[in-house]
Amino acid sequence: MISAVSLSRFRELLQRRLGWTFADNDVGQTAEVLAARARAHGLSDREYLDRLAGRRWTAEVAELAGALSITETYFFRHAEQFRVLRERVLPELIETRSGQRVLRLLSVGCSSGEEAYSLAVAAIQARPGPDWIVTVTGVDANREMLRRARAAVYSSWSLRDTPDDVRRRWFRPVEDGFRVTDEVAAAARFVEHNVAADDPQLWHPARYDVIFCRNLLMYLTADVAAELIRRMTRALTDGGFLFLGHTDSLGSRPDGLDVCHADGTVYYQRRVVAPPRDPAPAPPPRRVRAEPPAPAVVRDDPRRVLGLMRDDRFAEALDVAGDADSLIRGVLLAQVGRVGEARDTANRLLHAGGPQADAHHLLGVCHELDCADLAVGQYRLAAYLDPRFAMPRLRMGLLARRRGDDRGAADHLCAALELLIGEKDERIVLFGGGFGRIALTTLCRTELDACGVRR
Repeated sequence: MISAVSLSRFRELLQRRLGWTFADNDVGQTAEVLAARARAHGLSDREYLDRLAGRRWTAEVAELAGALSITETYFFRHAEQFRVLRERVLPELIETRSGQRVLRLLSVGCSSGEEAYSLAVAAIQARPGPDWIVTVTGVDANREMLRRARAAVYSSWSLRDTPDDVRRRWFRPVEDGFRVTDEVAAAARFVEHNVAADDPQLWHPARYDVIFCRNLLMYLTADVAAELIRRMTRALTDGGFLFLGHTDSLGSRPDGLDVCHADGTVYYQRRVVAPPRDPAPAPPPRRVRAEPPAPAVVRDDPRRVLGLMRDDRFAEALDVAGDADSLIRGVLLAQVGRVGEARDTANRLLHAGGPQADAHHLLGVCHELDCADLAVGQYRLAAYLDPRFAMPRLRMGLLARRRGDDRGAADHLCAALELLIGEKDERIVLFGGGFGRIALTTLCRTELDACGVRR
C-alpha cells in the first residue's frame, strides 16, 4: 500500500523531472505506477523515491514517461487545423521560402507519430515540386511511442479520419495494418526529448517554419509550460506558425506572436521585427515657432476603449481606460499581465457594489494563473449571479477538460454553447481572450467532440 506521503513525494519528483502536473483523479494511476516501478527494481517505495531523487537516472525517467503519458491520437486529428495548414499556412510559407525551397516542421509531444506523419503528408502535397525538401521532427519522452513512430505501421482505427484519397496515395496495406509510404517516412525523424529540459540544438533559433504542440501544455506545470512556449517562439522562423490545442490559449497578445483566426481556428504567427534603419543625417538647425501644447488624451471613453480591445491594442486601451476602479480597466490590466492590479480592481468593484458577476469572473481569470480551484469558485459565483453569462461556463468547461473530467466539462460547455448565442457583445470583447463569438462557439463544439458529445 502506497502511503500518502510517498505518493505526494512521487508527484513532486515527476513535476521536477518531467514538468508534468497531475489532477486529483490521477491518484490511482500514479500510485499504481510507483508501486510497479519500485517492485521492478526490488526496492521499497521509499528506497525507490530516494534513488529517483538522488541522481539523474535518465532511463527510469523515460520508463515513467511511458507509463504515465496519454498516447491516444490519430491521423489528421482536428481536421480544421490541418485545413488551415493546407489552405493558408503552407501556401504563404511556400511563397516566402521560394529561395530556400525547404519546409521544416516540428511535432512536440508526437506520441506514436500520427501527427508528425500527417504534417509530412500535408507539406509534401503542398510543395511545388520534388526539388523542395520537407523535414518533420517529432519529439516525445515516451520511448515505446517513439519506437512505434519509427516503425510507421498503423491500424485502420488510427486512419479513421483520413480521407480515402489520402489513404490510397500515402499508405500501403501491410499484414498488421497500413504503413506510410517511403517518401513520407523519409521526411520524418523522431527524437527522444523531455520538454522540461533544454536542448540548444533542438530549440535552435529560427529552426522551424511550423510547430504543432497540441494538448500538451495542459499537462505541464505553469513554469515548464511558459518556458516551452518561449522556446517554441524562439525556434520559429520570422513569419513561422504555431498551432496549439484548443484548450491552450496564449491570450490575445502573446510575446513575439500574432494571433490569427481562420475557419474557426486560432493559431499564432511569429512576429517579424523589422531591422533598425540607419539614422538619417541630422538636418541643419533652423528657427521654429513654439507650437501649442498637444491636446490631452481623452480618457474614459468606453466605446473607444472597446474598439481598441477589438483590435487587440490593449496597451493603448489601458492608456485611455480612465476610472481606476472600472471593470474595463481591470480586464485590461489582466490582459497586459498586471494580474495583481487586476485582482485588486475586481475586489474594489465588489466592495463598491459594482457589476458583481463580471467582477467575480475577472477574479476567476486572475486566479487561473496560480490556482485553478480558486478560479472555479469565482466562475461558479459569476454563473450563479447571472445565469445568462456564457463566459464562466466556458472557462469552467475548459478547466474541467484539463482535469480530465469530461462529463463535467460537457455540462458546462453545452451550457456555454447555448448561452453564447445571446451573450452581450461587450462581454465577448471583455472576456473572450481576443476571440469572437464564432471562434468561441467553434471552441465549444470542438471540446464537446473531444468529450464524445456531438452538437
